[in-house]
Amino acid sequence: MSVAHVKGGSPVRRRGAGGVAAPRQIADELREQNERFSAAVENMSHGLCMFDADERMIICNGNYLSIFSLDAKIVRPGIAFLDILQHSVDIGVASQSAADLYAIRKPYIERAQASTYEEILSDGRIVSITHRPLASGGWVSIYEDITEQRRAEQELKEQHRRFDAALANMSQGLLMYDADGTLIVRNQRFFDLYNVKPRDFPLGMSQRALLEQMVRLRIYPSIDIDGEISKTRASLQAGETRSTNRILADGRTLLIARRPLAGGGWVATFEDITERRRAEERMSHLAHYDTLTDLPNRSMFRERLDQALGETAATPLAIFSLDLDRFKAINDTWGHPAGDWLLKCVADRLRHSLRSETDVVARLGGDEFAILQFNPKGTADAEKLAKRIVAVISQPFRYKGRDMHVGISLGIALYPNDGKDADTLLKNADMALYSGKSEGRNVYRFFEPGMDALARARLTLETDLDTALKRQEFVLDYQPITNIASGEIVGAEALMRWNSPTRGLVAPDDFIAAAEDSGLIVPLGEWALKQACSVAAGWPPGMRIAVNVSAVQIRSADFARSVISALAVSGVSARRLELEITETVLMDESETVLKTLRQLRELGIRIALDDFGTGYSSLGYLRRFPVDKIKIDRSFIHDIDNRDTAAIVRSIIGLGAELGITVTAEGVETEAQLDILRKAGCVEAQGFLIGVPSKAADMARLLKSKAASRPA
Repeated sequence: MSVAHVKGGSPVRRRGAGGVAAPRQIADELREQNERFSAAVENMSHGLCMFDADERMIICNGNYLSIFSLDAKIVRPGIAFLDILQHSVDIGVASQSAADLYAIRKPYIERAQASTYEEILSDGRIVSITHRPLASGGWVSIYEDITEQRRAEQELKEQHRRFDAALANMSQGLLMYDADGTLIVRNQRFFDLYNVKPRDFPLGMSQRALLEQMVRLRIYPSIDIDGEISKTRASLQAGETRSTNRILADGRTLLIARRPLAGGGWVATFEDITERRRAEERMSHLAHYDTLTDLPNRSMFRERLDQALGETAATPLAIFSLDLDRFKAINDTWGHPAGDWLLKCVADRLRHSLRSETDVVARLGGDEFAILQFNPKGTADAEKLAKRIVAVISQPFRYKGRDMHVGISLGIALYPNDGKDADTLLKNADMALYSGKSEGRNVYRFFEPGMDALARARLTLETDLDTALKRQEFVLDYQPITNIASGEIVGAEALMRWNSPTRGLVAPDDFIAAAEDSGLIVPLGEWALKQACSVAAGWPPGMRIAVNVSAVQIRSADFARSVISALAVSGVSARRLELEITETVLMDESETVLKTLRQLRELGIRIALDDFGTGYSSLGYLRRFPVDKIKIDRSFIHDIDNRDTAAIVRSIIGLGAELGITVTAEGVETEAQLDILRKAGCVEAQGFLIGVPSKAADMARLLKSKAASRPA
């Protein structure tokens, strides 16, 4: 709209050289002034409206009309201020009535001083109104639509609120530095992490001052401050994030990440990763260490061996492969908790057997262990360690008031003689171990080139045994047992033979150990029991049948049932059956094994302790489990002409008499031996002098002939 013309007043006189200015000249000047004023008002960025003392509009500009959406035909010079308000109500711009709007404005109109207030229109826009009174009465109002400004301010305020909330609720501590390296932001979490106060780290600090304060407060141990600053500067200049783990004086670990900002400066975040680091360490430990014994595991041992081979060049190494003897028996009879306890005890003894801290002992799994011995002085050092281990593991393990016995076998391979790489050395150590276990228990063996063939032979033997059982290639021979005093045959021992089509007749000493290791002894022993009882059923009623049973068999859950079944099927009475066991059965001290033996004994079955005298604690076994018979090992009878040996034999016989236990001497081959036994009071004898192991038919004929020659 056009700004209303300024009204003319009294004539303006201009004095000049020629006198009073002409009226026309004055009118032109007024017109020019009016045009300039109109242009200035119309080009203002704000709305403008002027009112006289009667509250009537003098002038307004287009921005005023536009802000309030007023009609230029209605809002003209001379219109009353209240009418303008009513017009804004009529067109729906005002959010209140004209009277209410006027009541709000009236105090500002009457006040003789400048003031500013705001009005919110019906569409939500916000208008800032600046009121300035005129000296002659009336006022001038400046109008500005500040909606966007208010929205921007509100958004900025909200951003600040969110920023403050984020800072306050961050799980990480935060510091922010500007482009000059001055600290401009820090949050509460930072103070909490370091257990400090805001006054300890005021805004405006430099990175150097902050690090020096950390050291001064003994939060950080002594650190290279210059190096830390240099590394931070280098990473920021490269536009890279730099993360480091900082270990505090109290043992906690913080992850500190420094990220450059686009406008210069950087943000440093602080996170307590103590538990995460410990968890990672635990995971790493679990990946490299056995959870039961806390020894290095197979992976760690192999890693250490590979590392040693890479470092040592020609420096000697000894690799030990270890395996517990009879550990399965411990697990089966004592239970897995006892087995786990034993493994931990074995691990502890092995650890303490090592010569130095550089040597490594590991658990490879189950009851398998391995040792890496550094720089042994030839085979002598390795042998010393092997002997020490065998001796220390042979000592009883005391578990819940009872002694638990286990042995250990070792195979040893030496670097570089027995192999140049880890795979070869481990394979050869295993082969030496396998060779040792095939020969006995509680032994150590050094690798020898021919052991590969022995290992293959053992594997072939186990395979052939499995086939032989399916093909029923096993037979029983029977060796008579005589009463020394009467000379009568009182029974016979069933002795197993393997009649192999390829190997010929194989003695039990050559295959029983393999059968036990493979577990085939259980079905094989069950067959022997049934076969022996079946044969004994045809003997005279008083004749006893003795059957050897393995510790593996007795630990089998079905052993007692198989014994009772053999007796029931054959019709042989329980009192005629003798089960011959070795000390290895009683060494378990297992309630399961002892309970089974007691149950069978209560049925009338006799229990005989075979090979008596060869163990180191036979008398202790007799105290814990009273047997019906002890059989003196043939090695004592063979040397009975030796005074010391004879004294031992007499002691055993005397012990049997005192305890009411029948004593049988095995391996009797001469009349002289028999005569010594007779004088010592031995009850029974067995051996080639009495009778050689014979087929069932031959045994039947022998018994028949003995019966026929007996006086009526």
